[in-house]
Amino acid sequence: MGKWKNIILGEKMPDKDDPKYREKYEKDVEAGRKFARVTRIDRLAGHVQRFAEKHRGVFLGIVMAIVLGCLAVNIYHFTRAYRAHREQKVSSQEASRMLREGLDNAHTMIPIQKNEDGKDQD
Repeated sequence: MGKWKNIILGEKMPDKDDPKYREKYEKDVEAGRKFARVTRIDRLAGHVQRFAEKHRGVFLGIVMAIVLGCLAVNIYHFTRAYRAHREQKVSSQEASRMLREGLDNAHTMIPIQKNEDGKDQD
C-alpha cells in the first residue's frame, strides 16, 4: 500500500543536509560537475559570467532581444495557425456548398474508367 501512496501523493522532498540523502546528493552533484567539465559547459558559463559582469547593459540587451525575439516568433506562429484554421473552415463550407448545388460542375469531376467487363477500375 505504501507504493500506491507514494505514486499518488509523491515522495517527501529530500533535504541535501539529511544524512539519508546526503550521499546520493553528493554523487549527483559530482556527476553534474564531471559532465560540465567533460562537455566544457563550465568554461562557457565562466566566459558568459565574466562578459555579463563587464558589460551589464549589453548583456541585458542581448538577453532581452532573445526573449522578445522568441515572443515575436510565437506570436507569428499563433497567427499563422489561427488563419490556417479559418481557411480550412471556409474551404469545407465551399465543399458543402458545391455538394448542395448538385453536379452542376460535373466537368471538374474525374471520370470513372471501366474495365472491359464493365466494372470500375481501382
